[in-house]
This record gives sequence, structure tokens and C-alpha cells, in this order.
Amino acid sequence: MPAHPRIAFLASPSPEAQAALAKLTAAHGQSAPGEADVICALGGDGFMLQTLHRHGPLGLPVYGMKLGTVGFLMNQHRPESLVERLHAAEATVLHPLEMRATTESGATVNSLAYNEVSLLRQTRQAAHLRVHLNGQVRLEELVCDGALVATPAGSTAYNFSAHGPILPLGSQVIALTPIAAFRPRRWRGALLRADTEVRLEVLDGYKRPVSATADSHEVRDVAEVSIRESRQHQVTLLFDREHNLEERILNEQFLT
Repeated sequence: MPAHPRIAFLASPSPEAQAALAKLTAAHGQSAPGEADVICALGGDGFMLQTLHRHGPLGLPVYGMKLGTVGFLMNQHRPESLVERLHAAEATVLHPLEMRATTESGATVNSLAYNEVSLLRQTRQAAHLRVHLNGQVRLEELVCDGALVATPAGSTAYNFSAHGPILPLGSQVIALTPIAAFRPRRWRGALLRADTEVRLEVLDGYKRPVSATADSHEVRDVAEVSIRESRQHQVTLLFDREHNLEERILNEQFLT
């Protein structure tokens, strides 16, 4: 990174983030994302995910500052010494999941997910899913509210709330976690190699409709969803050394 990097500041619509945006651009100037050396995202984790989806193809490192309700992927909001913090930050490379969803009408939708791909029932009736791994049926019928596949970076989010495992960064593992499983009642999910292709087939989808969501991109009335880690896409997040993402994931496992 240059000694005086060109920074593209992006902010969520919240008043706090907009106020921080005004102060930071006054102090450091403003560059368009396509002309910058680094992106500085101001907001919460939701805004960080929006930033990664929108500007990830640029290949720029992204440094976030927390100005939202949830900030697991963000650094503390301390506007002083920003350039020094950028130079001292540790880089974490994330590979998203690729979701390929086929709807009951036959349409195909592709999307990326940096946290998780989740399937959820759309009505009061439970979803019935068949689980395929690398083309082989591993679970004939999972009766549940839904299921999700999470990356290590996303394992502390929805996955953890659904009682899924927290995954260390660099583990080359993804988590397949059921949501309120009714049958098999004791099935708690699986840890899979990151290159595993997970296919979730919706059974009786017209009677029991299911939606699929890749981070915040939702597809309704899906017939099946294929999920695997992408090796062609990656993003680089920057974290202050004292609060790097690996340490945060480790700390989450010892909260009392």
C-alpha cells in the first residue's frame, strides 16, 4: 500500500456513519472505488457485506469501522491515525460460497455468500430436504425449518445462532447446519471439506415452498440449491492487529 493511499470511503445511511464520512473525507479526501488503493467501509456487518458484494471484483483491500449494531467484521471506530492503522493492519483473505439456485419455474439464479447460504420454509409447514454431497445422497429426508451452509468467517453469525460449530479461519472446512430439525431429531449437521459440493433438494416444494438466501440475496420457491466454496473469487479484509478476525473467532468460543 502506498505511503499516502487513495481511500474510497463508503458509508451506510445511518446518521452516525454519514457524520463519520463527512469528517473522514474532509481529513483524507475521497477517491472513487475504481481509482482507490483501499476501501474504508463505515457501518455494520450488513453494510460490510454489501460493500464486498458490490466492490469485491475490484480486488481492493477493505478496512471497516464499526458504526452499526453488529460489527464482527469491522474495526473500532477511531478516526485518528487512520493511515497508520491501514499500514499496520493484518490482511485476511476470504473465499465466498457460490450458490446456484433453481426455482420451481425452472429459472436459475447464481449468487455469492461471504457468510452463509440458508434455506428457510416460506409457510407454516416444515421444509422437507434431501441432502446430496458430491453427487451422493447422504440424507434422504431432513424435516426442518431450514438448513444453512456457512463459511468460517460466517460461522459465528446465523450458523452459531442455529447451534452450528464455530470454524477457525484457514481450516478449509464449511459447516452444514440444520435449523430446528424435526427428523432426524438428533442430527446436528456436518463439517465438510471446503471443496465439497452440497446440493439441497426441496421435496414437495409446491406444498412446502422454500426460499434460499445468499447473505442478503433471496430467491423464492426454490426446487434445489447447489453450494460450494469459490476459488475464483476472493476478498481481502484488513483488521487492526489487536483485534484480528482469527482472534475474534477464537474469543467467541470462550464467551460465558
